[in-house]
Amino acid sequence: MDEHDREEVALFRYGLIAPLLHGSVEDKGDYLAEVSGRVYQVPYYGSMEYSPKTIQTWLGVYLKQGLDGLKPRRRSDKGKPRVIPLEARQRILELREGNTQVPVTVFYQQLVDKDVLKPQDVSYCSVYRFLKKQDLVGKRLRKEPERKRFALEKVNGLWQADLSYGPYLRLGRKKAATYLLAFIDDASRLVPFAGFCQDQSFDSLKMVFKEALCRRGIPEKVYTDNGKIYRSGQFQFVCASLGIALIHAKPYDAAAKGKIERFFLTVKERFYSVLAPESLTSLEALNQAFAAWLEKDYNGRTHSAIGMTPMDAYMSQARGVRVLTDPESLDPLFLRRETRKVRHDSTITIGKRLFEVPPRYIGQSVEVRFEPHDLGEILIYENGAEVARVRPVNLADNAKVKRDKPALRLSDIAGGTEE
Repeated sequence: MDEHDREEVALFRYGLIAPLLHGSVEDKGDYLAEVSGRVYQVPYYGSMEYSPKTIQTWLGVYLKQGLDGLKPRRRSDKGKPRVIPLEARQRILELREGNTQVPVTVFYQQLVDKDVLKPQDVSYCSVYRFLKKQDLVGKRLRKEPERKRFALEKVNGLWQADLSYGPYLRLGRKKAATYLLAFIDDASRLVPFAGFCQDQSFDSLKMVFKEALCRRGIPEKVYTDNGKIYRSGQFQFVCASLGIALIHAKPYDAAAKGKIERFFLTVKERFYSVLAPESLTSLEALNQAFAAWLEKDYNGRTHSAIGMTPMDAYMSQARGVRVLTDPESLDPLFLRRETRKVRHDSTITIGKRLFEVPPRYIGQSVEVRFEPHDLGEILIYENGAEVARVRPVNLADNAKVKRDKPALRLSDIAGGTEE
């Protein structure tokens, strides 16, 4: 299991405990009973079930250690083979034939109880992979939970997020599409931040989300649709690292995001209708006009549903908001994370630029984290920890070093002197 696998498992576990962290469930016991009665497709492990005690343990670990605490522990016997003995394999097959309806977790415990194997010698994962290879892992249907409406009265208890098509920019003779990406607080109707972008990428989401967090604090939950950028591993990682529960709406369920859809309608009626032509000459001009409108004509205007301005509603509970004390702490969370194979000359390539990493990683795959728009420095990570910071290779300097090195002469090899 590499670091990427460990992080994927941690994010999955966080997804199960997130409702308990923020009081999203009416009855803790009912929730634990519900989630422990399901079979999950877990990254790396495959089909798994969990007991209420296990989920409660994860909750306690997260409160003490954060997301890192939810990562599976590294094996103390890493590098040593752990295979199922031949006799045990034969016995496992005998017991499993015709008994595939029993969950593998239960079956594994039966094997332990019958002394077919010992947990310290053969792990659950080893048994699961063995049964999977033999096509002896049964399938169970999962009942979809009933959707409940959100009705929150706590500021920053829930933010809804969505994207809407914006006006076209007039760039000379060309037209360029824009997209309005926004977050709205469910309780106060305040829009912590919204902005126009020219694409629907994670970089656009990152810009808007970071600004919203810096301006209005950290929400307990974020509710989105199933768009690619919202389901990206990086967005999940950011939310989990900040203790935010990320919730996705069912596909084609527009009613679940009623508040932000109503905001987009307000933008269409009250902003687009009075937008001056000069505001469409650049993305910067459009965002400047929108920012002024947002603070004055939306956040500062009485909202019919709550009888006060969104800003007043937000400020009435401002003391309870979890503020971001160090905005720069967000930067590492939003870095792009990729894996690169280190070449024999100790280099890797990112964005068509060459970087030299410590020689000990030659031939290995390393995790790199970087800001795509600023490749002046990248970070090298190993097992989730930063181990090096490297800058682009200066090819001109490298070439000069090679030219300055004296050539090897035939007389040097022969041990003689040059005439």
